[in-house]
Amino acid sequence: MVGTLLARTAETPTAMTLELDVPGWRGALAGQHVDVRLTAEDGYSTQRSYSLASPGTMGLPGVPPDPAGHDSRIALTVQVVDDGEVSPYLTEDLQVGDQVELRGPVGHWFVWHPTDPHPVQLIGGGSGLVPLMSMLRTRRLARSVAPFRLVVSVRTPQDAIYADELEQLGADVQISRVWTRRGPEGWPGRVGRVDHGLLEAVCFPPDQRAHVFVCGPTPFVETVADALVDLGHDPERIRTERFGPTGP
Repeated sequence: MVGTLLARTAETPTAMTLELDVPGWRGALAGQHVDVRLTAEDGYSTQRSYSLASPGTMGLPGVPPDPAGHDSRIALTVQVVDDGEVSPYLTEDLQVGDQVELRGPVGHWFVWHPTDPHPVQLIGGGSGLVPLMSMLRTRRLARSVAPFRLVVSVRTPQDAIYADELEQLGADVQISRVWTRRGPEGWPGRVGRVDHGLLEAVCFPPDQRAHVFVCGPTPFVETVADALVDLGHDPERIRTERFGPTGP
């Protein structure tokens, strides 16, 4: 497939949301990703995977086709990786009208189905929030009443993607912010990393048997998943996805 860039939106100084038109796109499940392939003039090719930030519309019950004809649009939020080959090009060089090669959607493990009524606990570190945002947007689009909670950990307020949208979701979804280096001015809470005490305080308790989705850098994901198991959560209900080295 080939996607054409329609719009660029800066989320933070180092993260950009790219809206692409992909003719023939048939939708995706919330949490899936696509592979983006770049090929240089000399034939050198490289590929990276990026989670979809847009809602998962595949088989969405009760949602008619988009009357504006936007069914072929997808959104990717790309965080610049130091010394990366693909992310600097996508965030700095790719311009409206340019095309990129895509493959997907990919992945059927780290996905949420909006027909599932069980509670959902989302825990994201850094750009690991991206596929979780797809789940939140899918929930809103499907008008799901499944209880959702979100824990999102980032270094500073300047690193927080989707800040305004999450603020709007706060009336319907319990959102817990974790600042690992510096909080906003007047922040009343502590500053530090996610730990057992915080997870016990803000996550669904184990007896509610929530589906848990954890995404972020490998050390973050492993620490959080181990802590959840220690707190009594069923390992079979914890799904994880690891990103690159950037994060909280």
